[in-house]
Amino acid sequence: MNAAAVLLALGSAATWGLADFSGGLVSRRLPTLQVTVFSQAAGFVALLVALALAGGGLAGRSLWLGLLAGLGGGIGLAAFYRALALGTMSIVSPLVACGALVPFGLSLATGERPPTVALAGAAVALAGAVLASLEERRASAPERARALALGALAAGALGLFTYFLGLGSREGSPLATLVGARVGSLALLAALALARRAPLRLGRRFLAPVALIGLADVSANALFALASRHGLLALVSVLGSLYPVMTLVLAYLLLRERLSRLQLLGVVAALAGVAAVSSR
Repeated sequence: MNAAAVLLALGSAATWGLADFSGGLVSRRLPTLQVTVFSQAAGFVALLVALALAGGGLAGRSLWLGLLAGLGGGIGLAAFYRALALGTMSIVSPLVACGALVPFGLSLATGERPPTVALAGAAVALAGAVLASLEERRASAPERARALALGALAAGALGLFTYFLGLGSREGSPLATLVGARVGSLALLAALALARRAPLRLGRRFLAPVALIGLADVSANALFALASRHGLLALVSVLGSLYPVMTLVLAYLLLRERLSRLQLLGVVAALAGVAAVSSR
């Protein structure tokens, strides 16, 4: 995989990690739906500005693939932010990183052929994430089980999001794919909010933080979309899943979170595994 694809994918991972860390923190103060809806809306406004500046129309196939991505992204973000609010960030994030196995597997099934070491790396990543989840002690037992279940749901949904986002960007227009993805996620989240009769009000002091989360998220999506045009989707998706590194660093520096030796071994194994998947 060329250097441009690697740098863009790693850039998306770092930016996603920042957005996820911030989203998890804000979700401890606000309902999850408020955070996801308003952050997604902020990103959508940014995309509309980019679309106006770029001019031109929206490619149909890319738009529809983006809509499919958005449905997965909406479900995945809501589940992920709620899981982060219930459980320790440094445990939930590596579990969700295993969502990279979804686009990895789909890409293999549709004809991509990464090296053999990548297949072994995928198994190591999954085993490491499970190991890292074994000793979550911050929450009560019911909350811990719920956080892990939500993390697994987020992994699958976000895996589908990255697959369709990459596919639409590679086969057509990245901007059209991004717009479709944001329309899909916003529509799903708005419908969920209406069904639950959830209040969608946001205090002034939260406007800027939530908007920045949305801008970081859409920036990460854009970097990933561009990376997908330069490298194998199976490998780009795994590099993009390295965002827990940023989440871990921020949780350690700002929240003073600590990992047991077993948890640390699991986190290292998960990150080493996804790194191996991206190797030649």
